[in-house]
Amino acid sequence: MSEDVQENKEIFEKVKELMPGEAGLAKIEFEGPDIAVYVKNIEYVYSDENIIRNISASIKKRLIVRSEPAMLMEPEEAAKKILEIVPADAGVSEEGIKFVKEFSQVYIEAMKPGLVIGKGGSTLVRIITETRWIPKVLRTPTMNSDVIKGVRQLMVRESEFRKKFLTGIGKKINLPVSKSEWLKATALGGFREVGRSSLLLETNHSKILIDCGISPEPGIKGLDQAGTENKAFPYLDSAGLTINDLDAVILTHAHMDHMGFTPYLFKFGYTGPVYCTPPTRDLAALLLYDYTRLVQKSGGAPLYGEKDIKMMLTHMITRDYGEVTNVTDEIKLTYHNAGHILGSGIVHLHIGEGMYNIVSTGDMKYGFTRLFDQADTRYPRIDALFIESTYGGPRDITQDRQQSELVLMEAIKRTVDNGGKVLIPLFAVGRSQELMLVLENYITNNPNYKLDVPIYLDGMILEASAIHTAYPEYLKMSLRHRILNNNSPFESEIFEIAKGERSEILDKGPSVILASGGMLNGGASLEYFKALAEDPKNLLAFVGFNSASSFGRRVQNGLRETALPGEDGKLSPVKISMQVSTMEGFSGHSDRRQLLSFVQHLKPSPKKIFTMHGEESKCDDLARTLGSKMHVEARAPMDLDTIRFK
Repeated sequence: MSEDVQENKEIFEKVKELMPGEAGLAKIEFEGPDIAVYVKNIEYVYSDENIIRNISASIKKRLIVRSEPAMLMEPEEAAKKILEIVPADAGVSEEGIKFVKEFSQVYIEAMKPGLVIGKGGSTLVRIITETRWIPKVLRTPTMNSDVIKGVRQLMVRESEFRKKFLTGIGKKINLPVSKSEWLKATALGGFREVGRSSLLLETNHSKILIDCGISPEPGIKGLDQAGTENKAFPYLDSAGLTINDLDAVILTHAHMDHMGFTPYLFKFGYTGPVYCTPPTRDLAALLLYDYTRLVQKSGGAPLYGEKDIKMMLTHMITRDYGEVTNVTDEIKLTYHNAGHILGSGIVHLHIGEGMYNIVSTGDMKYGFTRLFDQADTRYPRIDALFIESTYGGPRDITQDRQQSELVLMEAIKRTVDNGGKVLIPLFAVGRSQELMLVLENYITNNPNYKLDVPIYLDGMILEASAIHTAYPEYLKMSLRHRILNNNSPFESEIFEIAKGERSEILDKGPSVILASGGMLNGGASLEYFKALAEDPKNLLAFVGFNSASSFGRRVQNGLRETALPGEDGKLSPVKISMQVSTMEGFSGHSDRRQLLSFVQHLKPSPKKIFTMHGEESKCDDLARTLGSKMHVEARAPMDLDTIRFK
């Protein structure tokens, strides 16, 4: 019996007792929140689907059964066998098969994963019983994605490290359950403001962070001339928190204001887990690498480097919606759909043996979008709700979505018919794909809005869209079917990829330009803005949120002259004569009515409500309104406030 079994005798003895002798139990060990069992006769275990199910139910943990490494078929022979077993239509190539001996696992990338899985998992079982390797089936994106390739290669390359890391985390998580006497939460960022979201939850025995973001600061000298105070980072030092005290970081989604400070923790010695959904991991890699590149390009020094981002990625533990996972010995995490961006999750935490339940929405959408189902409203229990308030003010009522789309399409058509160009600054993740779906739908299906002008995609939009095609199960059913049937709207012929010099696009006639950089704080959108701003025939259409300190907000509020850095880095005056419009209804955030409706539809109803992620007046007003309507305690904490729950 291994040392691990001695330290955790009860749970390991139960597995040993329930595992049939015919399986040939060789080893039991922790693998993060899960229990991994290695057997000599994997064929026997997978001959009866009830074996794994019954043991998992008994120990109340996810059980992973793998072959003892000595029993594995040689990789070269196993690869040939897999290609024989899997139908050719699955789109599996030899290059898409990678063996990870540390986990007795084989990664199989497929265009059609369902064919690798087979009816009722029959093809997977054949692969397991004939090669003894456990398959991990990954979807090949329908568009090329350097980020997905890089992340998957990193996971394979660092498998030895991840094995040791997950084993160590498992030992900590699976200690005898602590009985905590108190529970408190401290607001470290993103309360009565938008940006640097971070919430610290503490008990006698556990410390976890929900989100660890940076603020959407202007970032380029000359954009913010108001001299606003720098409030870019969470108040980690003010909480008396040392990095090694943290048990876990839980990320709600991949926007920088929710995860952009996380690599900094690793730069200064954090070695614990970061929990997120699989799409959040890949999107975080995309946005974090882009952040360091942009800062360096502008002559600045990033907070962290590529090494720190890779360290974060190797410490990530991914979970799908609905999976219950221990993040400490006393805290269980479950993600629920938030409807905001790909992989965004509302966090449900069960603390202690029924001691307390907390739901934190992160950013959420409880309303119609073309990308996602609306946010989930059913939870096992809600003692306290932390809810975003981005559009929580009394005037934050957006118009009907269908009307919003018509207004946008009319404005685009009017502008291009008059010989102008339309610039739509977009967050690469979320709003870009939503707008692509709107344009593709109207131009393809409505002859009144057929545009005979190019629609350019510039910046990170293409890469972000590719990541969406790798996770169709997180998308709306209708969109999922299109991607699975090789009819992805993100690859529609109406879109053109911006290549070469941007001057080539600018020198041509009317066009629509979708460019990343939703707040005009930098990136592709700012470069186009500088070139298009002085022509009154052109249109700047905002379809997403601009923070109070952003350059986009100043333009939105009527700024008509400014100074922007040129190619030489020197500031040059720019007159803003182009039309500027704000198109309501496209946000990935809920408006006031949707936020109220979300809370009213929650089952069960929350006992306490705390507003966050919104300008001060909006957080305050939403809290007062929710308190009155729901007849519960509701308030808007400030950064550095501590709330005692128990």
